[in-house]
Amino acid sequence: MGVVIRRAGEDDRERVVRLLDEAFQDDPVSSWVFSDVEHRRRTHHRLMAAFTDAVLADGRIDLTEDGAACALWLPVPAGEHADGGPEGDDGPAQVREAVDPENERVELIARLTEGIHPADRAHEYLWMIGVVPRRQGEGLGTALIESVLDRCDREGLPAYLEASSARGRGLYERLGFEFTGRALDLPDGPRMWPMWREPRTPAQT
Repeated sequence: MGVVIRRAGEDDRERVVRLLDEAFQDDPVSSWVFSDVEHRRRTHHRLMAAFTDAVLADGRIDLTEDGAACALWLPVPAGEHADGGPEGDDGPAQVREAVDPENERVELIARLTEGIHPADRAHEYLWMIGVVPRRQGEGLGTALIESVLDRCDREGLPAYLEASSARGRGLYERLGFEFTGRALDLPDGPRMWPMWREPRTPAQT
C-alpha cells in the first residue's frame, strides 16, 4: 500500500510541531544546539515551532496521512536567503530571542547554514524531514521526498538540503543528491553535509 501524503495547513501546526520535536530530540544537530538533555526536553519544541511557522507562511509542509512523518520545503528564489527574508533581516537573532534567548547556538546554527546555502539559482530547499522514531525505516521519508522531487524534475528545479548524519547522507545520495564538497563542521559539534540535486530528465530516471 502506498504512502498517503497531504499538504499540512494551519490546523496541523501543533501536530507537526509534536512530530518534529519527537523526531529530532536525539538528532546530532539538535543535541548540539541544546547540549543539556533536560533543557532540550523542555525547550526543543520551541525551535520546531519556529521552523514550522516559517514554512507554513512561506513554503510547504507535506504530512503523511497517519501523522508519522513530515517534510518542510521552502522555495528559494535566486539571490535570496534560505529563510525567505530579504538581505538585512536578522531572522537568526529573532529566532533565538523567541526560542531560547540565552542560547547562542540557536542563532549560530542559522547563521552557519545560511553561510553555506547556495544562492545563485532558484531551488527547493528541504529544510527538515522528520519521522517519529517508532516508524523510521519504513520508507516514509523517501516517499515524502520523492513526491516533491518528481515536481522538481517536471519543473526543471534543483533541490538542496543539509544532511545531519551519515545515514541521512546515504539516503539522499540514493535519491540523486550530491555532496557539494564543502562540509559544515559545527564548533565542538557534528558535521553537516550540504547536498544539491539537479533536476532529472525522463531519460535519467
